[in-house]
Amino acid sequence: MPPVVLRSFDPTPAHFQIKLDRPDNFIMRNRFDKRVVIVTGSSLGIGFAAAQGFAAEGAHVVLCARNEEQLKRAADSIADDGGKVSYQALDLADTDAFEKLIQDTATEHGRLDALVNNAAVTRHRMIDSMSLEAWRKNFCVTVDATFIGTKTAMAIMGKQEQGGAIVNVSSSCGSRATVGVSGYSAAKAAADSFSNCAAMEGATMGVRVNSVVPGSVATAASEAAVAGNQKVQDAIHSTIPMQRSGTPEEIAAAILFLASDEASFITGVELPVDGGKLAQLYVPTTLI
Repeated sequence: MPPVVLRSFDPTPAHFQIKLDRPDNFIMRNRFDKRVVIVTGSSLGIGFAAAQGFAAEGAHVVLCARNEEQLKRAADSIADDGGKVSYQALDLADTDAFEKLIQDTATEHGRLDALVNNAAVTRHRMIDSMSLEAWRKNFCVTVDATFIGTKTAMAIMGKQEQGGAIVNVSSSCGSRATVGVSGYSAAKAAADSFSNCAAMEGATMGVRVNSVVPGSVATAASEAAVAGNQKVQDAIHSTIPMQRSGTPEEIAAAILFLASDEASFITGVELPVDGGKLAQLYVPTTLI
């Protein structure tokens, strides 16, 4: 076998310089004209980027998240760009309130075309110091709200001539192990399995269910996690084949695709958007 040669590579060439605060990166194709979409956890990060994208392509987007101030700011930003948007401050752990939001949205607009289950709760703990309560908190939104949202949306979409699409936002932690995130990882793995089961049940109803699986993404939450430590960030990037984190817009682009008619024959898919991380076979540099 010939030796493996590692070439120097600029991880941020010009075509990767993607702005994080505007929807201009989305191709204006009006794929969601006159459609109604609910995006959870949509005040910041991936959820906000997805909401921007749906609105930029013609959808009426319903935002929901816990922080009303951030949510209003997100909705105002979308409205200022000409998007159709409404919002409701909501803790997804309150599954009754979430169910009502979905039902009320469908009643008000006469349809529900897509649901994006993006919200999650993360409790980072080592196993030996994690309480059962902290363990369960990882599941209350990531799994329970995804179940209730999917169940409620499927009942509505299954009665519609046009059907509908559900996109669940997962994480590479649901497929690969690391220390300190056992609860979050287990919850994401459970949500992935549930999504695939829902896809099988929804297939004959005209309801597609898919998952997007992000890896490292440059969000406020991920930046806070490394506490501004550039060495930690560089170490993370060095383990990703594309040598960088993704952007919220790149994850949002995959969400929009799976929710669109372009993916009309795709269901039960877990789509990694991670710069090649899940496909990577790790080889220690000492062997290269």
